[in-house]
Amino acid sequence: MRPTVLLRLALAGSRTDTVRVVLTGFSAALATLAIVAALTVAAIPIVHDGNSNVSPQYRNPLIAEAGLRIGVEIALVLLTIPVLVLAAQCARLGAPARDRRLAAIRMAGAGPRQAVAIAATEASLASGLGALAGLGIYLVGRQVLGRPGADGKLALPTDVLPPAWQLAVVVISLPVLAGLIATLLLRRVAMTPYGVVRRVRTRAPGPWAGLLILGGLGVAALLPPVTRHLEARGRSVSFEVFGLVLLVSELAVTVGVIVGTGWISHFSGRVLHRFARRPAALLAARRLMADPWTGSRTLAALLAAVLFGAFTAGLRIRMSTTFAAEDEHQRRMAAAQNQPYVPTDHTFYERAYEMVYLALTVALVITAGGLLVALAESIVSRRRALAALVATGVPRSILARALAWQTLTPAVFGIGVAAAMGITLQRGLYDGDVSSSSTTVCSAENQCVDLPRIVHTVPLPLADVAGFAGVALAAVLVLLSVSLLFLRNSTALDELRAA
Repeated sequence: MRPTVLLRLALAGSRTDTVRVVLTGFSAALATLAIVAALTVAAIPIVHDGNSNVSPQYRNPLIAEAGLRIGVEIALVLLTIPVLVLAAQCARLGAPARDRRLAAIRMAGAGPRQAVAIAATEASLASGLGALAGLGIYLVGRQVLGRPGADGKLALPTDVLPPAWQLAVVVISLPVLAGLIATLLLRRVAMTPYGVVRRVRTRAPGPWAGLLILGGLGVAALLPPVTRHLEARGRSVSFEVFGLVLLVSELAVTVGVIVGTGWISHFSGRVLHRFARRPAALLAARRLMADPWTGSRTLAALLAAVLFGAFTAGLRIRMSTTFAAEDEHQRRMAAAQNQPYVPTDHTFYERAYEMVYLALTVALVITAGGLLVALAESIVSRRRALAALVATGVPRSILARALAWQTLTPAVFGIGVAAAMGITLQRGLYDGDVSSSSTTVCSAENQCVDLPRIVHTVPLPLADVAGFAGVALAAVLVLLSVSLLFLRNSTALDELRAA
């Protein structure tokens, strides 16, 4: 197949195909901005001014201090994960109609590989244009935001630019990745000249993901008693071992929650079918049990963001409790020495966690956008079945409530599980108490006082966790309301004649 023919066939399609291309390009632009921003932070030269290595031209300490930039880079890279999930979900929008169009192309004489190449070319082209748009937005933003403030410092590292080869790799790799994802999504679709055959899972998902969650929580729960046992013998857990345990446990719990979204949907459908009595809830329960994987990929990304948010909230409240214990200890030391107490400024650490909260909120919004695409795709792909139900006398209000039950039931259950797992993981890795060191303080009159350890119990971060869960649930509710706009057009009786 000649490249011109391949390009023309990839760009052909209906309005749904145009929307899919636009949304895929938008996702690629967001991913480009996040990756290029991480490369920009990594390109900041290190100023060797002793042990601090602070670049004085930046206002934000997270960017100015070389030792803290790695955290910003990791956060920006992790932010690309929900964006890529959104791109993968956008590639599925209108998939049945696209598959039928590719089957018609097969009927005209194209081979299976050529049909897959057409779909991959469409995704690659959309991602390439989005990557170029993202790079253009970045270059224009450098000029607009590159003016220093009243203090002569920059808010963002607009004075540095990543190497040209790194920018080229980003712009080229994203379309290639999009093409590979499109090819992977078509692995269960056998496009024949006579139609489309979809290989779907018929068995109910098993609770095997729970083993990963229990294993991760078990590894995390073993760390505090092992640490206390080693400290009693004059030894300690090295930073490398602690980091490895943290990585393994958090990765196991996160993967368990992500993989278990299908089981969450199926289980919530069974519970809803057991206790529901109204037609809408029964329709939603049957739908969840029949196809628990619908929208589970995007729901998985949403649950992962909630899990990370709950884990971060536990770390933040532990840090605040530790600072409170240390401040009380310093206050007692100052009183014992008859000196004025000067409180320590912890604003920097609070701002660091606020930036993490902001990044997690952005991730929640992005994954919620993917959920909107999944809901719209689910309605559009089943428009003939929905129109048939309306033709047989089922009110559209019943279908709307069934869609709400189908969306909210696994979302509420999954958000609760993810929040609980995030808190449990954090409490398992760290003890529930924090304390200051015990010291002996002598005043100017040579009067010495033994100051005991100050122990504070770390409370549960219920407010912050409820905030993350509330943002996630509110986003689902808003996007559910928006997706219901597609329902009226998709249930028109004319859809019964659609091919």
